[in-house]
Parts: sequence; structure tokens; C-alpha cells
Amino acid sequence: MGEYLDVVLRDFSGYVAADELYDGPFCVLSIVDNRTFHRLIYEVLDQDPTHEDILRLFRRFRALLEVRRLHLKGITTDGSQLYPEPIAQIFGDVSHQICEFHVIAELTKAILKAVARVRRELKATMPKLRRGRPSSAAQKRAARKKQRIQKKITNLFEGRYLFVKHHMTPGEKKRLTRITGGFPHLRTLREIMNEVYRLFDRRCRTDTALAKLARLRCRVRRFKKVGTTLKKIFSPNLDKALTFLDDSLLPSTSNAVERGNRRHNKMQKSVYRVRSHKRIEERVALDMLRDDPSGGRNRTTATLHRARAG
Repeated sequence: MGEYLDVVLRDFSGYVAADELYDGPFCVLSIVDNRTFHRLIYEVLDQDPTHEDILRLFRRFRALLEVRRLHLKGITTDGSQLYPEPIAQIFGDVSHQICEFHVIAELTKAILKAVARVRRELKATMPKLRRGRPSSAAQKRAARKKQRIQKKITNLFEGRYLFVKHHMTPGEKKRLTRITGGFPHLRTLREIMNEVYRLFDRRCRTDTALAKLARLRCRVRRFKKVGTTLKKIFSPNLDKALTFLDDSLLPSTSNAVERGNRRHNKMQKSVYRVRSHKRIEERVALDMLRDDPSGGRNRTTATLHRARAG
């Protein structure tokens, strides 16, 4: 670890991403350089992490930086409540960025749930028909009404992605206008989602984005039906997700650590024996050597090939 850290911290950017990965009864805590994508430190736990576990990890990381006279400029995490208090206690007033992807994912999930609720409400208004072809005029009217409602439900289901898509073509905008006919609050949801995307425009400063957010929250409060759907827009995590706008080098997401978690999950789908505490530690260490910029990856590959050959 000492030799590895000397190499990867030689190009330390000052910006890191921290995250936890749950693997059955175990949890892997990781800190990754958010610009060079090198894993810097990790710890495997036998239980769900607590504030004490995060504090211990951050203390170890601060000690590694102090020995090499390096300074932390910013840290990116998801919206978990595990991190704010330990970050403030260990690193003081360092910039804490909430991952933009996690914040937008929560909002899009809420909007898609609102669209699904409208589909359920429409389904509840469908008239019940008897089996067989309708014979009377009333039954024929009910059958036509049922077809119209079913078509609306189908259009809302097939076009649900239009309510959360970032950039839409002119044709998609026309389609959205057509399928939201008679549902003005759904159009309002799409307009609010557009304003949310505008908050993360790199051309803005944090103060400007926060002023836009304040106006957006006032607008949401005026629409009672929309306000109950978009409770996440009043979360303080959304304010913290705009921190990166004042620092051009601070990444807006925690993709650096998430990509390592994705590699671990992919490995676990095929290598089922890696389920003990020791094996998970060894696998994470092997993953670190895979990204070793000093040639450790080639040495690791050669060692694995020799071991397999006997």
C-alpha cells in the first residue's frame, strides 16, 4: 500500500469521492480520486456502516495526506446522512458536493411515480363491460369510452420517458403535448423538470443557481397537487448538489467511486466464491493493482497467469 499510495498520490488532484458498497452482510467503504479515478483507501466491514466507521476511515485518509503534505479541496458523496457530520468533523469547511446524478435520479423517480398514479386513476374510471359484443347504444358508448381511456393509458406508459428526458427533439415535444391533453399538472411537472436541469448549467454560479432554486420552490408551493409529488425538491441535498458550480475542477458526480463499485458487482455475478471478509479485501486490493499507473497492472496480470498455469 505504501508504494502504491506514493505513486497514485503523486498526481493527487485534491478532489475525492466517497461511497459505500453493500455486498450481502458486508460493506466496502472506498475513497477514490475524483479526477484520476485511482482508489486511495478502502475498508471492508462486517455490518452496515455507522458514523464511527466513516470517522475512522476519514481519519486514516487525513493521516495519509498529512504525511505527504497534501490538502483536500473537495469531496463528493451521495445523499446519505452518513457523511456530512464526519466530513465537517475531520476536514472542517472543505467543499462537500452531493452527487448530481443521485439528486436528479430521486426527482425523476418521483415524477415517474406521479405519471403512474395518473394511469391508475384513469384505469379506475374505465367502465365495466359485460362479456361479448356490445348490443345496446349505452353499451357501445361505454365500449368507445373504454377504448379512449385505454389509449390514453397506453400513450402515457409508452411516453413516460418524455417527462424526465433531458433534451427532447421537436417531434418529442409535440408528442408530449398530445399525450398530456387534459392533464395540465403533468405538463407542469415537465416544465419543473426542465428548470431542475437548468440549475446544473456550468455557466451559472452557485449563488445564481440557488436563487433560481428559491424561485422554483415558490412555484412548486403554489401547485398543491404538484407539491406533494416533488417533496424532494425541498431537500437540502439539492442545495449541496450545486456546490460544484463555483469550482471548475470539482466534479458534479461521484462516478469515480461508482465505476469501481460497478466493477465489483459485475465480478460478484460470476465469481461466487468471493463472499468472505478476507476474499472481498483481496479482490478490492487486486482491483487497485489493476489501475496501478506504475505498471502494477501488467505485473498483476503476469502473476495471475503464472498462478493459473501452476
